[in-house]
Amino acid sequence: MLTEATVRRLQDLDVALDVVCSDYGALMWHQETDERFADAVSRWTERGRVTVHRPQDVAAPISSGSYPTRGMAIVPCSMATVGAIASGAGQNLLHRAADVTLKEKRRLVVVPRETPLSLIHLRNLATLAEAGAVILPPDPAFYLRPDSVEAIVDALAERILHAAGVTPRVDPAHTWTH
Repeated sequence: MLTEATVRRLQDLDVALDVVCSDYGALMWHQETDERFADAVSRWTERGRVTVHRPQDVAAPISSGSYPTRGMAIVPCSMATVGAIASGAGQNLLHRAADVTLKEKRRLVVVPRETPLSLIHLRNLATLAEAGAVILPPDPAFYLRPDSVEAIVDALAERILHAAGVTPRVDPAHTWTH
């Protein structure tokens, strides 16, 4: 749900997207939504400006620092991916693109999916934070008094966009100046 909401908001803002989904991510998408990830991608590409890359394609343009991006958000991010990025030993395009994002001092937003977190997870997340990543756990902002799960998800998507440096349209129900 959060990935879908984030993509939808970015498309509402006419932001071009490069999408990489690990094989595990595609499996989780199907298990959590009853939809094949390929079907979600088809829906997104119909809305426009989406390029999808296979995780095995480590030579894709987004693996190079010379490819112009605003940054990257990993929504959600498994602890296996956190560990691979934190160690610099990434083995797929998702890891490489995140590594390049940090190397080029662009914004990297990591939305961890596991809980509770072990000490190893915390250390890897701290390593990413020290390298410049924003760690954004998907904690609901109940002080906004959401009236539905969709409202919680939409507020989290707005936080991701804010952390990524994307200027979202201002929604009076979601102010971030509290």
